[in-house]
Amino acid sequence: MHSFDDLIYRSIAFTLNALEEANSKILHELQTGASTIAVKNLQMIQLQKVILATGMFSMFESILQEELSCRNGFEEAKNILIQKGKDELHDRFINFYYAINVLEHGKGKSYDALVAKSGSLPFRIKLPGENFFEEGDVSEVSTLVEVDDQFVLNCADLIEQISKEIRIE
Repeated sequence: MHSFDDLIYRSIAFTLNALEEANSKILHELQTGASTIAVKNLQMIQLQKVILATGMFSMFESILQEELSCRNGFEEAKNILIQKGKDELHDRFINFYYAINVLEHGKGKSYDALVAKSGSLPFRIKLPGENFFEEGDVSEVSTLVEVDDQFVLNCADLIEQISKEIRIE
């Protein structure tokens, strides 16, 4: 595989650290007074995490397509994982694949699949009828999947694990 899986953690750690520093600074500013700009900046930080997660998955799919010489890198990766008997990794991949799809496209088949197994997911989704993940959290952006630092790190870990399993010798 391309060195993408080697670089992903560096990129994620760098970005999450920079976002945390900015978040801390903004929260400190909010201690002395409320401001629309500060609230919008907190929301921007949350949105950046969504962009980070969806972007890394998009790049990963492109790399898979190139390395595996196929038109649908994710489908090919899923097939390889099944053939190798990596059922747990396959299932984890499906969950995050659906989550990224929901972040990109909203409600649909992927969202319905996540709702059906919402109690066993390693991340939170907004269930039908829910408006917020945390009522009163001014930093929250409107997504159906909660994208926090752990979600982003889990995406990176998943990419690394899948890359190792399907590495072309």
